[in-house]
Amino acid sequence: MKRPIFRSFGLSVLAAGALLLASCNKSADPQAAIDAAASAEDQSLAEDESATAADMIEAGSPTDAALNGSAAAEPADLARLAGPCLTRTYEAATRTLTLDFGPVNCIGPNGVARRGKIVAVFSGPYRQAGSTVTISLVNYYRNDNQHTGTRIITNQGQSSWSLDVQNASITTTAGTHSWTSQRLYTRTAGAATRTITDDEYRVTGQTSGTNRRGVSYTATVQQPLIKKFQAGCARTFVAGTVNILTSKEKELVLNYDPTGTQACDNIATVTVGGVTRTIRVGGRL
Repeated sequence: MKRPIFRSFGLSVLAAGALLLASCNKSADPQAAIDAAASAEDQSLAEDESATAADMIEAGSPTDAALNGSAAAEPADLARLAGPCLTRTYEAATRTLTLDFGPVNCIGPNGVARRGKIVAVFSGPYRQAGSTVTISLVNYYRNDNQHTGTRIITNQGQSSWSLDVQNASITTTAGTHSWTSQRLYTRTAGAATRTITDDEYRVTGQTSGTNRRGVSYTATVQQPLIKKFQAGCARTFVAGTVNILTSKEKELVLNYDPTGTQACDNIATVTVGGVTRTIRVGGRL
C-alpha cells in the first residue's frame, strides 16, 4: 500500500518564502507588499491544513468499507498525525468516517492544537479510479482558529489525485481568510514500492481568495512544482514557480529552482517589483 499522496505537502507551496516577502520588497509601496505577504501567508496555512486533513482521512480510511467500525487502514500513521486524544468511528451504511478531536484542544505530535470533527464520506474504495472523498469540518479549530469549507479528493487514475477546496475560510483574531482552490497531484516515480523514499510528485493548480486584510488574490502554479522524498529533499520543493497577484496589482513570483539544477536544498528566490532576493524556505507555520 502506498503512503498518503498528500503527506509532506503540509509544507505548502508558499511557506517560508511568503513569510519573508515584506522584508525582501524594497518598492515604493510597502503597504501593497504587506498585502501580498498576507495573501501568501494565509494560503500557506490553508494549504498546510488541507493537506494534513487529507493525510488523516487516508490513514483513517476503513480497511473494509462494508464493515461497520472497520479498522483504520494505517493506524500508526493516523496516530502520528492526529495524536492520542482522537476518537475515530466508521459507519458502513453511509460510508462515513468521523475523526473527533473532542470539544477541547487536542495537542498533536507536531504541537498543533485541534478540536472539533473532520467528517469524510466515501463514494467507493479510496484507491479506485473515479472514487471521491468529501470532507467536511464540524466546529473544527486549529490553534484556536476556526476552519470551514468542503474538500473533495478525486482519484483520477494513473497515479493522480485532485484536491478541490470549496467555500473555505479560516477565522483568526487578525481577520478571516476565505478561498477556493484546485490542485492536481501526480506521482511520477516510486509507484512500484511501498516506501515513500523513492517517490516523486508533480503539483499543479491555482487558488483564489480574500486574505485576512480584505484584499483579494490569485495564486497560480506557473511551472509544475516538483517534490522528491529522497534524503535531503523532503522538506520543500526542488523546482517550480508560483505567481501571486493581489487586487492591488502587487505581484510575487516564488522560484524553487533558481539554479536550474533541481538541487536538494532549501534555496529559492522571491521576485517583487523587479527585485529578486534569495531566501531559504522550510520554516515552521
